[in-house]
Amino acid sequence: MTRSLRNQIYSLKACYSLFRIKTAENFQYRLAGIAGATTSIFYAVIEILVYSIFYHYAENKTGGLLASLSLRQVVTYQWLAQFLFLMQPMSVDTEILGKITGGDVGIELCRPLDLYSHWFAKVAAGRLSPLMWRGSGVLVAGMLMPPAYRMSPPASLLHFLLMLISLFSAFLLCTAYGMLACTIRLNVDWGDGPLYMILLAGGVLSGTYLPLQLWPDFMQKFLLLQPFAGYLDIPARFYLGVLNLQDGLWAIGMQVFWITVFILAGRLLMNRQLKKVIVQGG
Repeated sequence: MTRSLRNQIYSLKACYSLFRIKTAENFQYRLAGIAGATTSIFYAVIEILVYSIFYHYAENKTGGLLASLSLRQVVTYQWLAQFLFLMQPMSVDTEILGKITGGDVGIELCRPLDLYSHWFAKVAAGRLSPLMWRGSGVLVAGMLMPPAYRMSPPASLLHFLLMLISLFSAFLLCTAYGMLACTIRLNVDWGDGPLYMILLAGGVLSGTYLPLQLWPDFMQKFLLLQPFAGYLDIPARFYLGVLNLQDGLWAIGMQVFWITVFILAGRLLMNRQLKKVIVQGG
């Protein structure tokens, strides 16, 4: 076994250990998780009420049906949106941001670890913990709601299995994009404003605020090809049974493609940024 391979194995083991530690650490904040789940449930109910009004009193009452989404499907979509919103990168990891702005990134560079893999493990742990803790509460509440607000079961067992595969891909996609945001933030001259605009655009184009199938028809092809559909819309379409097997495999392939693009872009940008990184602090 070559020295380079041994170093790679050591780095992977260290990153996996860090991922486990950070995940367990984030599970300690139970009260915050309960409060966050309550907020998500409240927003889901409000959004369901708004969509119910539009579906019942809109001039074109068949608009949602023409978009292949019934009111029942929209209700389920909203619960899935509140569940999957928890793993979307809406901000830079606070610990990593503190290291960048406080100058501790210099200490990070002294570790015998690949910095990208090291931070990737931290970002992934930060996405997984709220998804499991707060997200489970949101799903349980959605299934126990009165009929008009209740989350429907998956369309079929096959669609549910495809949704799980797509959900894992969505998790990696969100983590890879979150890492790209961290890499961009290494340039301390940028500040937070432009970065948060980029992250917010991902949330809008994911279908979190409005299901992508309810957007104008001429945008549908673009919306499916752009990377942020893999955050929420593609897993939700599997759950609702909107995608067939052939289209579903294509959609998962698009998720894998964008995961690869974001990881490669993040690594290339990080290597470039580290050559001129500014270590702040005294």
